[in-house]
Amino acid sequence: MTPMPTATLVARDWAEIQERMLVPLYEAVYDRLEVGPGDRLLGLDCGAGLALLLAAGRGAVATGVEADPARRALARERLLEVLAAPPAAPLGNRPYDALLAFSPAPAALAAALPAVRRGGAVVLADWGPAERCTVPSVLGGGPAPRDLDALVERAGLRPDGSGRVFCPFGYADADSAVRGLLSTRLYDGVADPALAEKELAEALHPYERPDGAVWLPNIFRYVIARVA
Repeated sequence: MTPMPTATLVARDWAEIQERMLVPLYEAVYDRLEVGPGDRLLGLDCGAGLALLLAAGRGAVATGVEADPARRALARERLLEVLAAPPAAPLGNRPYDALLAFSPAPAALAAALPAVRRGGAVVLADWGPAERCTVPSVLGGGPAPRDLDALVERAGLRPDGSGRVFCPFGYADADSAVRGLLSTRLYDGVADPALAEKELAEALHPYERPDGAVWLPNIFRYVIARVA
């Protein structure tokens, strides 16, 4: 049997282990926006599409954007509509009611904004305060949280509230924790992936429970803005 490509294995780790850790964030945002039947959502960097599935479960029509071919393929296995790049215009000729950018990249955000209706919601999210997030410290400091308010201002959007959500990362064992965290892309670009895996496994020791489970508490912050 031909071995599965590494990129596909990592994408499956994201879909099967890591992606569900962000469900509290997705649900909090959907509650805040009162997402329901008839709403049209566009999700940037949608990964394997779990956020889209949750929106569809509320009756919304959700389209995703995912540049990574392996993650995009997994989302399409879930029968989701996922594009490789932000659409220049809304699919179906009706603007989107909300744009979800849970890991916002300024260029992708700017490219997608024309597809959102006037007054439509734009949701950005990232890590919360460093002292309330375990994962960045486990990752050796990790990336600094983006200044979401500055992103809103630079994009010419109107602020419309914010919130914080408790998103603990819980794993059955250390191996699952290592695989899940490596699938987050936070270690992309390291010179020695094997060494990174070893260092991550060692860094997780203080967070292992007597039964072998790993528990990493985190707070995520989101902001809501409106298209002017």
